[in-house]
Amino acid sequence: MKLMFASDIHGVASSCQQMLEAYRREGAQRLILLGDILYHGPRNGVAPGYDPQKVIEYLNDKAVCNQLLCVQGNCDAQVDQMVLNFPILAEYILLWVDGHTFYCTHGHRFTKEQLPMMGEKDILIYGHTHLQGFETLQGHLTLNPGSVSLPKGGNPATYMVYEDGVFTIKKMDGQTVQSVVL
Repeated sequence: MKLMFASDIHGVASSCQQMLEAYRREGAQRLILLGDILYHGPRNGVAPGYDPQKVIEYLNDKAVCNQLLCVQGNCDAQVDQMVLNFPILAEYILLWVDGHTFYCTHGHRFTKEQLPMMGEKDILIYGHTHLQGFETLQGHLTLNPGSVSLPKGGNPATYMVYEDGVFTIKKMDGQTVQSVVL
């Protein structure tokens, strides 16, 4: 199974469109959105291309929304759920893949510094920081795909793919940034 993970769209329509183009190009079976979908938040300036109504249109497309799994970010609210045709208010999603549990969350409650209750082979996948990367902490692999719209730390806009035991962070054009093998 091929999965794509993306985080922190923050209402930027052009970034959402690029993410969906990458999703189609990757041929993944599911797109897991790690929160902060529509609103830019009080700490972020309004990015060029900010158009939450267009993001709603892109994500509500039947060809897309039936393939989405989402968690709630700190900038997502119940009012956002009213305009989206797929659930976004879960605090976390657990995926059982290739003998591992992927604990997917936004990262504002559970982080690499404050891990949730996790088993031996569990993997934490989170967004929130807008900083992509992999780390092993307390014996657990932690992964962050970065941000598709507002990357920080001088990083490019990125997403992450999982396939056949390998996580790969990629730029929006599909170019590999880094990989880690389970």
